[in-house]
Amino acid sequence: MSEPLETVAFRMKLLPGQAAEYRRRHDAIWPELVEALQQAGVSDYRIFLDEPTHCLFAILKRRPDHTMDALPKTDVVQRWWAMMSDIMETNPDQSPVEQPLVAMFYME
Repeated sequence: MSEPLETVAFRMKLLPGQAAEYRRRHDAIWPELVEALQQAGVSDYRIFLDEPTHCLFAILKRRPDHTMDALPKTDVVQRWWAMMSDIMETNPDQSPVEQPLVAMFYME
């Protein structure tokens, strides 16, 4: 039997007025980005928007042997960050500003 998947949640923030553009870009997510995420052990990746605050809440599952830490070094992630940097809060390297969320309740 395999080990259970780990659930990870974090918050990001859109710039005001960019929700429709964010959705449009994700509706056309690059297949090579999806493949990179899957190969890194990521699955069941969801992003929700809190419209009044422009905050995005992301939840994903990952395998215990995930390689997510290597994703920022890949060309496809670097290109995605560059494309998204004009509509959301980013760090100097164009990565999204992320705030980890602490699990407080779980019901199975």
